[in-house]
Amino acid sequence: MTVNGLITKGVGGLYTVLSDGGTAYACRARGHFRHEGVSPTVGDSVVAVIGDEADIGEKIKKAGDTDIDGVIDSILPRKNLLIRPPFANLDVMFAVIPTCRPAPDLTSVDKMLSISEHADINAAVIITKCELDPPAADRVADIYKKAGYPVFPVSAVSGDGIGALSDYIASLGGGALTAFAGASGAGKSTLLNRLYPALSLGTGELSRKISRGRQTTRHVELFPTGTGAYIADTPGFSLLDFERFDFFSVEALPFTFREFEPYHGKCRYTKCTHVCEDGCAVIAAVNSGLIARERHDSYRALYETLKDKRPWNK
Repeated sequence: MTVNGLITKGVGGLYTVLSDGGTAYACRARGHFRHEGVSPTVGDSVVAVIGDEADIGEKIKKAGDTDIDGVIDSILPRKNLLIRPPFANLDVMFAVIPTCRPAPDLTSVDKMLSISEHADINAAVIITKCELDPPAADRVADIYKKAGYPVFPVSAVSGDGIGALSDYIASLGGGALTAFAGASGAGKSTLLNRLYPALSLGTGELSRKISRGRQTTRHVELFPTGTGAYIADTPGFSLLDFERFDFFSVEALPFTFREFEPYHGKCRYTKCTHVCEDGCAVIAAVNSGLIARERHDSYRALYETLKDKRPWNK
């Protein structure tokens, strides 16, 4: 039997394929993917062969996979692919920022937003734990509203803002794939449990010594929301290593900050880096308050990381 489906989970080479008919199957990938240098990824639309026709093979049987239902035979064309977190065909990336406990790491958030922009993935910002420091939450919200992102200040404790965020996710339509990404301890799993109580995701307490969350999410997994959209919790931002992975080049960097767009081509120098040059239209916008200084600080940090990096430097 051949089925079309969606990969909702992948751990150790074992994939959960949710068929169009709503049945979940445990599948391995055909060997030809390895030879082609391709790996099935959460979010992929695939064709799987289920049952006796799958010809699972003696190697898999000997490995003890007695509950394997079939094999992934082919991956349908992808509209996008993220390296970290590994995810295909993502429609919206929600960058989750804690107001405090731990302190918001805006540079890491901006890395994720830039990766999403480069992959042509829509992004939005969620600010959690707003009840702990409302003025601080307002300051962070202003940074990203000014950058042009939808911003959702929420409290999983009081429920403030939960309705607006839930409505936004529901409005994305049936089949939309979305993900929550943020630092460990940002409250992603807690927020998802408040939005969709049936998920019952594990949550971790904050480390008192280092004010960081214990990592409770080890892999990407898609869950149905009941509104037609899917949502995933993802591991923390520790995987966003621009030194090791080629997310994009320094030449592409300015185009991953959406608020820079009105100023492209308006600088004094054609090859302006937007870091420190006289006559830079971007820096002028920062100085006038049109672009948040925190965002420009993140841009400069990323520029310093990427400026001497070449695709073969890994």
